[in-house]
Amino acid sequence: MKTDNPQKMRADRVWLTEDACDLGDFRALAEKTTALADYPTADSVEKNVLIYDSRKVTEAIADPEGRRAVLAEICEAFGEGPGVVVFKRAYEDTSIIDRASQIFDEIIDEQHRTSTGGGDHFAKPGANDRIWNSLEKHCLADPENFALYYANPIVAIASEAWLGPSYQMTAQVNRVNPGGAAQSAHRDYHLGFQSSKVIEQFPAHVHKLSPVLTLQGAVAHCDMPIESGPTLFLPHSQTYVPGYLALKRQEFRDYFDKHHVQLPLKKGDVVFFNPALFHAAGTNRSADIKRVANLLQVSSAFGRAMETVNRERMSAKLFPALKTLKGKLPETGVANAVASCAEGYSFPTNLDRDPPVGGLAPKTQAQLMHEALKEGWSDDAFTKALADQAEKKLT
Repeated sequence: MKTDNPQKMRADRVWLTEDACDLGDFRALAEKTTALADYPTADSVEKNVLIYDSRKVTEAIADPEGRRAVLAEICEAFGEGPGVVVFKRAYEDTSIIDRASQIFDEIIDEQHRTSTGGGDHFAKPGANDRIWNSLEKHCLADPENFALYYANPIVAIASEAWLGPSYQMTAQVNRVNPGGAAQSAHRDYHLGFQSSKVIEQFPAHVHKLSPVLTLQGAVAHCDMPIESGPTLFLPHSQTYVPGYLALKRQEFRDYFDKHHVQLPLKKGDVVFFNPALFHAAGTNRSADIKRVANLLQVSSAFGRAMETVNRERMSAKLFPALKTLKGKLPETGVANAVASCAEGYSFPTNLDRDPPVGGLAPKTQAQLMHEALKEGWSDDAFTKALADQAEKKLT
């Protein structure tokens, strides 16, 4: 409803809601055309997605001026451009990929043998195989291959273009076996892993901030024809600010299902995309292709606090004090004290041992404390639960 009430108008600007998401506004952004002329280093545009020849990129970044120009071009492609870029032949020596694939296969086989691992934030478990924290497992299994793999200049230039220097690399392997079903359309970490109720609590500028703190990538470990289900993308969808909430609505999911694009990839190709881009892994309709991608999640160096704080130790000390203050502090005061002490976010964690249960994210330290206060746990029981939770997060 239109209003001229300045307070309500301000609130509507700051507090985005699922109900306020408008498909018409979204379409005006998502139906833009990617112009090749705007990206002089790119080779082509296919289905609104920018395609780069990796050798041309590495030649262009050989001198400081060329490097600066390419960084700016790729940055704008992720931001106000299509939001997704494919780098063809990023790994010209695919034996590096083959050795990494062998390591990943061995890890998956061990997970099957021990009934561990697996799970997916946006797909039903079963037909697909996941390796959480493939980065560390890869490094420990074969540090030389790890070095060759992550020495790749395309991975580095894409990461720096969006996040600047000193970025943090993480990775997870996704193997979609024949018959493996598609994921639901989504945006990624951070806000993409939350419910509408949680997302609506963050002001609009945080909806704009979340996408610039991470970059998503995928290294193709095999040829991925369309029937194998390479990732579905909706170019330009990252520019719709309320998009984290929009994807909770059926009309937006239907629009994605009708208008997404899909490109075949070859082994050694790399795709990078803005984490706010609407996307989903596709259904593997092939008879015999195990579609393997190493999913790179690169994080900004700035996603950290200034000081190291032992929140587990603090929470164990605060818990008995809050029990003593029961009835003296209002519930809002208790919540404020917990928020200043306990970890209120689920990540980072070890998703092998601390998987999401009943939602997209594991229980937080703050949620654990509220649960213990509500149920009247003993100090020892809460301290042990804190320690058990902390242990699950370790690799």
